[in-house]
Amino acid sequence: MMRILALLLFIAFLPGAALAACPRLLDHTVPGLMGSATPLCQFQGKVLLVVNTASQCTYTPQYEGLEKLHKRYAGRGLVVLGFPANDFGAQEPGSNGEIARFCQVNYGVSFPMFTKSVVTGPAAIPFYGMLAERSGRRPAWNFHKYLVDRNGEKVLSFESAVSPDDPQLLRSIERLLASAG
Repeated sequence: MMRILALLLFIAFLPGAALAACPRLLDHTVPGLMGSATPLCQFQGKVLLVVNTASQCTYTPQYEGLEKLHKRYAGRGLVVLGFPANDFGAQEPGSNGEIARFCQVNYGVSFPMFTKSVVTGPAAIPFYGMLAERSGRRPAWNFHKYLVDRNGEKVLSFESAVSPDDPQLLRSIERLLASAG
């Protein structure tokens, strides 16, 4: 046991062995849709597509495209993050459990989903406040998309009407995935 501990301590102090500090943008813990706390730092080094979602919106069918993106690019480092929000038109009235069931039954959503959150205005959760600050754009409706680079520094903003298979969005995802960070 002592040998293992000594080896672990030795490895921990090797040059470059320390983990990079979590980017400020990801230095948040957010409850998952089913309640468990999720540190966003676990997505460090990934390209993130962050989307405020709603179950009763004309853009709700975008869940299908988001799931396809998640499956298509997960192996290359893309993670789609869903943040249900009732901010626009009260189009996400359900509980977290109802939202989870809706997403699973209707769209087979397997990407990480978080607790229903406020995503705009002074009551926005800090993560969304930082996304808006970095991109210069706040969500104006459901299914607004933020694309975040692997370093958590560059944030691109895409309006709700931009579908998950939009060529410009796909080019931006490809470009960020190709970047080493």
